Amino acid sequence: MIAKTPKPPYYAVIFTNTLSNITHGYQETAQLMEKLAKEQEGYLGHESARDSLGITVSYWSDLEAIKRWKNQSQHLIAQKLGKDTWYQSFKTRICLVERDYDFGLENS
Repeated sequence: MIAKTPKPPYYAVIFTNTLSNITHGYQETAQLMEKLAKEQEGYLGHESARDSLGITVSYWSDLEAIKRWKNQSQHLIAQKLGKDTWYQSFKTRICLVERDYDFGLENS
């Protein structure tokens, strides 16, 4: 599903990753992280896709909201598990969205 975001500017965090061969507990933790992110002040939405490469783009009101999410206690645990166990590699990019436009979305 395409996230409904406000009029720019806002921020996007792009998390790109490849999984290791050890994925026990990954899906459950990913679902918990989605739930917790939605509860964070400044969270605007997210989009995620996985094939051989996983990409999640989350949208945030400002850099402080991103920092609070990065340092959220359960998210810190998930980050450590990801680095130590689940991910073969990953990259995080933080971007300022200055413009956006769409096609075919209701109530844009």
